[in-house]
Amino acid sequence: MKQALITGASRGLGLALARALAADGWSLLLTARGEEDLFSAAFDLDARAIAGDVADPAHVARLAEAAPELDLLVNNASGLGPTPMPRLADYPLDALRALVETNVVAPLGLVQATLPALRKRRGAILNVSSDAAVEAYEGWGGYGATKAALDQISNVLAAEEPDVAVWWVDPGEMNTSMLAAAVGEQEAGAAPPPESVAAALLRLVASRPESGRFTRGELG
Repeated sequence: MKQALITGASRGLGLALARALAADGWSLLLTARGEEDLFSAAFDLDARAIAGDVADPAHVARLAEAAPELDLLVNNASGLGPTPMPRLADYPLDALRALVETNVVAPLGLVQATLPALRKRRGAILNVSSDAAVEAYEGWGGYGATKAALDQISNVLAAEEPDVAVWWVDPGEMNTSMLAAAVGEQEAGAAPPPESVAAALLRLVASRPESGRFTRGELG
């Protein structure tokens, strides 16, 4: 049975993808900071769960130890930064440093910890990106900069690890609590549900294309 480790798995896209993979027969290790929602999801999916912050090296070590036979790492956990989302001229630098830690350093740390298992299984890494990494949206400069950094980390990682597939995916807008915090509940409510994106990601994993960046439209 194939095994996946999913971060930010208690809600939104992480939870939707966990459900899709479980239905496809995958064994799951789930993590998120919110214990109650995480353990509820794990119970429903017959999955293992370890609550914690992926920016905590000790938590990352526990996750890697719990997944010695890993086929798929999904770096989905992400922070939005301050809300209302400030322009770069007013962006609090301490908040930006914290966001870089969560959105850039933490995913790379988990990649480093799980690479031995992924190499052994010729596995795959799926890093969740954003169109804010490549587009100039007012107010999204801090978040977008972290996702641009994650894109480049993914790009170089793909060149350095030819036996591991690396995909960085812009899922587009989804009706999630994160989007609602950024743009308001009304606009977020008009976006597609994360389940539709999860189905596309499941097809991506199953088809195992070459490493690269994918948008929601390209996934079909």
